[in-house]
Amino acid sequence: MTTAPEPLTVDRRPRNAVDRFFEITARGSSFGAEIRGGVVTFVTMAYIVILNPIILSSSPDVAGNVLEFAQLSAVTGLTAAIMTILFGLVARLPFGFAAGLGINAFLAFSVVGEVTWPEAMGLVIINGLIIVLLSATGLRRMIFDAVPMQLKIAITVGIGLFIAFIGLVNAGFVTSTKSDSPPVGLGVGGSVATVPTLIFVLTLLLTAVLVARKVKGGILIGLVTGTVVSVIVEAVWHIGARGEKNPGGWGLTLPALPERVIDLPDLTLVGQFDLFGSFGRIGALAALMLVFTLVFTNFFDAMGTMTGLAKEADVADEKGNFPRLKSALIVEGVGAVVGGATSGSSNTVFVESGAGISEGARTGFANLVTGALFLIAMFFTPLVSIVPTEVAAAALVVVGALMMSQIRFIDLTDFSALFPVFLTVTVMPLTYSIANGIGAGFIGWVLVRALSGKARQISPLLWIVTAGFVIYFARGPIEQLIGG
Repeated sequence: MTTAPEPLTVDRRPRNAVDRFFEITARGSSFGAEIRGGVVTFVTMAYIVILNPIILSSSPDVAGNVLEFAQLSAVTGLTAAIMTILFGLVARLPFGFAAGLGINAFLAFSVVGEVTWPEAMGLVIINGLIIVLLSATGLRRMIFDAVPMQLKIAITVGIGLFIAFIGLVNAGFVTSTKSDSPPVGLGVGGSVATVPTLIFVLTLLLTAVLVARKVKGGILIGLVTGTVVSVIVEAVWHIGARGEKNPGGWGLTLPALPERVIDLPDLTLVGQFDLFGSFGRIGALAALMLVFTLVFTNFFDAMGTMTGLAKEADVADEKGNFPRLKSALIVEGVGAVVGGATSGSSNTVFVESGAGISEGARTGFANLVTGALFLIAMFFTPLVSIVPTEVAAAALVVVGALMMSQIRFIDLTDFSALFPVFLTVTVMPLTYSIANGIGAGFIGWVLVRALSGKARQISPLLWIVTAGFVIYFARGPIEQLIGG
């Protein structure tokens, strides 16, 4: 009689101190898998070194000052490197960090219309400190749980539509019929009328196909390909920059090769923030409401993203909790503080990290690889500064579409839920304000649900938040009454 062989067991003992610290072997990973995953995560995130500067440099502040593209590209890479490495060391999870697209759009198209860029970055820092405090005390989790999932998802979808709308406008694909009216038309006379806009369309289609085929780094490949085509077109036809005498020219950046490809990063923007200047410029109430909106925009999407990535990496339990959750949330808040201090905008976890996880990344060691590559990218700022607005706009539209896909998780059969979701998603792009969309959605949710006999389903915290948004929308008359 033969004895059945004993089942083989996997040796999960750590190979060395680094393995033990990051729990590489314990999570079924290897150094090779972590390195590959870290590289793939960087490739899928690298577009932010181009996209974030384009968004932030596109809007002058209330004093008419504009942030320079090259400086923004340098601090974008620096902050992403710092936060990605920090998160890897503290939380020991393979989640890459970089400037969040929702926050930077809110700063560029809403906040700096009222304050200066240093003052706006000061608000970002205050927002980050509040998030750190909320995370450390456990209040962040409580607030997150109080907001209905439908509204959390609607905020993400609304920001996606807003970002896509900005891309369509920046590309000249959507235009206004008059200088004082909102964008309402297609191109010029109902057709694509310029070569840069045509290149936007081609870049958009290419990027969409790559993403649809799940090509690693599809957005980055689209950006690089569109830029190369733009450089060749400009070299041959000399289209030039857009202006009154040249309405068919390129937007914010001219796709021409720089004199130098590699250069020392210009970190002049580091430390250029004014912590409380906005309170003196626009008043305490208005400044606090901007901070309030930054906080909401900042952390709802981040918590959902972390939970999803943790599940993908197979380190989360059935409730979505994962190792060192509180530390992870605190570091995410620190990302806003560091991003404001470097003028690169609030940094947060990137859902593109899922690509690295798919390649085998399971620990924070992959973040060391991703962070190191972001540091190297800082020295190639002159090269990335040639990306034309029209090409970057294609990436904005694709990212917006990806964010909009979250709407599939919302049950829209209940009109008391559908209506506030609809308000959130539509008010953001139509009013060119993320704050307006979030506020309209929260107010719509509380009032419609309460008056529909579902008041008991609304958390007291949500009532408080909604009251704050009512004050936010009525701050003009309130400030006049207080001033009077």
